[in-house]
Amino acid sequence: MNNRQVLRELLKSERPLVMPDAYDGLSARLIQLAGFKAVQCSGFSIGLAALAGPEQAVDFNRNLETTRDIVRAVTIPVMADGEDGFGLPEVVYKTVGAFLEVGVAGINLEDQVLPPPKIKGVIDSDLMVEKIRAAREAAKSKQAGDIVVNARTDILATCPDRLMGIDEAIARGRKYLNAGADLIFVTGVCMPDEAKRLVDGIQGPVSIAAGMPYNIGTLTIAQLRACGVTRISLPAIAVFSAIQAIKRTLSIVHDSDNFEELVKQGLLCSPSDLLQVLAR
Repeated sequence: MNNRQVLRELLKSERPLVMPDAYDGLSARLIQLAGFKAVQCSGFSIGLAALAGPEQAVDFNRNLETTRDIVRAVTIPVMADGEDGFGLPEVVYKTVGAFLEVGVAGINLEDQVLPPPKIKGVIDSDLMVEKIRAAREAAKSKQAGDIVVNARTDILATCPDRLMGIDEAIARGRKYLNAGADLIFVTGVCMPDEAKRLVDGIQGPVSIAAGMPYNIGTLTIAQLRACGVTRISLPAIAVFSAIQAIKRTLSIVHDSDNFEELVKQGLLCSPSDLLQVLAR
């Protein structure tokens, strides 16, 4: 099987398939070494790691090249972060084709307005349907119709009324599935009951982001599994932990002028650990 088919099988068998965020080849390799079976490229993490800025500062070319590095670093399936497709449906067609050429197994496409205005919003659902159909046509043209299209809706995260937001997310999710999406990714979910309502309402594969600042204390992988979620993305776990580890390490060196504490706390990669990371 190619990795597109592998990803499809994992979405059926893992329940849920947990996909941490990669922001470069090294982080992707560490995700694979930790035992995870698929990698999610995160535009947020790429922007933070590459530019110390927001994901919107990462243009298409940098996103694509970073994704290429990630695909090359691992043997497991990689899902690209296609943002909003970087434009209208005709641009989405080219975007998906380009990501397929670097070897991705899946791609996120979102209905959030980018770059975000002062008050975040979402595009009309009919326009998102056109983008999903363009993605499918692009995949077909590349003989890669088995790519996983992960349609993300930000309606819950942008709606002031959460009950209304969930209802609209359900309506959009069903619409996006009918248009050809394989998976519905709803952002902004904070509680298990919200995840359960989405799974029951969409009546198709649902993806939820976990480990985020807004839900890290209220939503666990075990709870999402119990809700019947198909996929769990961890869009910030790797990059946030990297920031904390680097800060801690450099602070110790700065304050102590030696490396004893680093060795004592096991903060440095050993030669054997490095060899494991470098081995394919």
